[in-house]
Amino acid sequence: MFYGISHLIVPTTDLERAVTLWRDVVGFAEARRGEGYVDIDSGNVQLRLMQVPAIEAKVSLRLNVGDVRSTWQALLAAGAAPRYAPMKTPELEEMACVTDPDGHSILLWRALTEDEWDFVPELPKQQGEWTPEAEELLKRLLAHVPALFRMLARRKTTRVIEMMAAEAGSPVTRELVIRGYITSSAKATRFRLVEPLRAEGINPDDYRADFDYE
Repeated sequence: MFYGISHLIVPTTDLERAVTLWRDVVGFAEARRGEGYVDIDSGNVQLRLMQVPAIEAKVSLRLNVGDVRSTWQALLAAGAAPRYAPMKTPELEEMACVTDPDGHSILLWRALTEDEWDFVPELPKQQGEWTPEAEELLKRLLAHVPALFRMLARRKTTRVIEMMAAEAGSPVTRELVIRGYITSSAKATRFRLVEPLRAEGINPDDYRADFDYE
């Protein structure tokens, strides 16, 4: 029976140099030492740094980091060689890569936030007709939602607006977008919608009934 991967073997010709890189520069914890090896705890799998006379097979490790550029620069300062500088990818990630002194590739990456995308995502429309004015208004209003929660807000708000349009037997209009934008938010947090509405030239007082909607 298999229980999962316990270690990834990273051969090195200089054990203490490799330990310094992974423990002191990258910031992983040293877990265990033995004859000719040191285990480094990466949080979900251990790296076994193994002393060898020569590197016969190089490995490639992909690290999820909070700040690609600063981590890349820290690795370069510690003796790693650049392979490519931080860049955005079509997969909506930021990536960079270095080669450590033993020739192993260390790829750094993080997912881009929606604010860093070079485009505005389409609304997840499912039914009914949307006027161009209504669609563009909702995209602008949703831009005020923090990027971390924007995808969820986009789905929920679009669904609520389409339900309102179906009940009214109407295309999705600017008026329905405003009302759906308000009522799809939790009542306790609707006060946060006041400024985005005002920024679009909309008077929140005209929609008091929607702000009070349970």
